[in-house]
Amino acid sequence: MKKMKKSVVCLIGGALLLCFALGAYAQEEPSTFQILGKVEQITYGEEHTGGLLQRLEAVERDLFGRELPGSIAERQSALINFMEKGTQGRPSFLFKLGILEWAVEQKTFPHRAANKRITSLEELVEGSSNPDGPLAMRLERVASILLGNDIIWEEVSIPQGTVFKVELMETLSPSSAEPGDTVQVALNEDFVLGDHLLAPRGSLVDTTILEVKPPRSFGRPSEINLSFKALYPLGPENVLIGVGENAQEAAKADPAAVAAAGASFAGLVAFGPLGLAGGFFVRGDGKEVPAGSLFFLETLEEQSVHAYPVPEELRGLFRKSGEDAGMSGGSEKGLSKDLKEEGASE
Repeated sequence: MKKMKKSVVCLIGGALLLCFALGAYAQEEPSTFQILGKVEQITYGEEHTGGLLQRLEAVERDLFGRELPGSIAERQSALINFMEKGTQGRPSFLFKLGILEWAVEQKTFPHRAANKRITSLEELVEGSSNPDGPLAMRLERVASILLGNDIIWEEVSIPQGTVFKVELMETLSPSSAEPGDTVQVALNEDFVLGDHLLAPRGSLVDTTILEVKPPRSFGRPSEINLSFKALYPLGPENVLIGVGENAQEAAKADPAAVAAAGASFAGLVAFGPLGLAGGFFVRGDGKEVPAGSLFFLETLEEQSVHAYPVPEELRGLFRKSGEDAGMSGGSEKGLSKDLKEEGASE
């Protein structure tokens, strides 16, 4: 009898644990409104108001020119897969958009709304925009004019410890920075492995402020510790990143990374535990770390991601940090002019 009671108690306890686990999992799953809000953020740069069905139908029409079939859940899943995840043989909407921006401007603009990004591409490539057409069709038209063939992706492996350079996109000040604040950091160069483009210049780095220390006695500097979490490449995978020995060595060997902040290496950067935080050390009371400051990060583990196998004729567009923007700008203008003439003749 005691054994039976013990078994029943264990079964009940196991069932309760399972319920708690399922409940926690369910809480982590985004709601239908959250999914729709994310799609609207990507498409328009902001969430819309109104009923869920009305908003869902609106974004489907703007993207495809029609409403999608299926249940609400199926339609939202189709939207997310189309925009972010793609399929085994077909890259996502955002992947293609990033490739086209890179081909025209040698930079991507993931912080902008997709509708504005496509309008900008149309104006650069064709000379005018087509605001009444579905966004998906407008994107494919630009791709056809610009590249002449389908954009594909391939899976590649990023080695652990691969170093890349990033740029601070805003000024940081110990007097105004607070723990938890998001910091705007982006790639300062194309992230390339062989002939594969993983992330163009301008790709975002998930960065937040971990800790802020004001200037202290005896001339000790103020300190802003940054937590680097992930690089957002062209594909749907987030690349885990941080600060390690390879990044430190790269920073020491690159005078530009130090000069951008106007401080010596010892006074500029300090490194915490691998992958957790690096810190800007600012000498003097209230001195700021200016936008444009450069520093290095690295990948924390070997990881597979989807990348663009760049055709031979486009490999000259690869841009490393420090290259003259004016040089690439000249080729961009020539390319845009040729494409405008081609588009006008169609």
